[in-house]
Amino acid sequence: MSRLGDIAKKVRSKNAGPFWLTCDIFCGTPEVFARVCRSLSTDRVAAVLKTDAANLKRFEIADLNVLKFSLPRPQVQGTRLDRDMHGASFANLLDAMEIN
Repeated sequence: MSRLGDIAKKVRSKNAGPFWLTCDIFCGTPEVFARVCRSLSTDRVAAVLKTDAANLKRFEIADLNVLKFSLPRPQVQGTRLDRDMHGASFANLLDAMEIN
């Protein structure tokens, strides 16, 4: 098994407005893309990101070898309880995931 961060070209997360976050996994090759898509179920990613799988949107963009997830922010951006204004820390959670 490998860590996602070791096989993907880049893993990032960022704002998608004040209410949503997006996580992008740039796989680089069709082989890595297929492996990542097989290994990362929506339920598994939802558990790692601590969100309800029903609220997690999954986009497989084969032409670009990119797997993308969008999810509601745990707190509205900029509120007193928001601990990550830019949403960048969510990439670290995905980066450490084990991939078959």
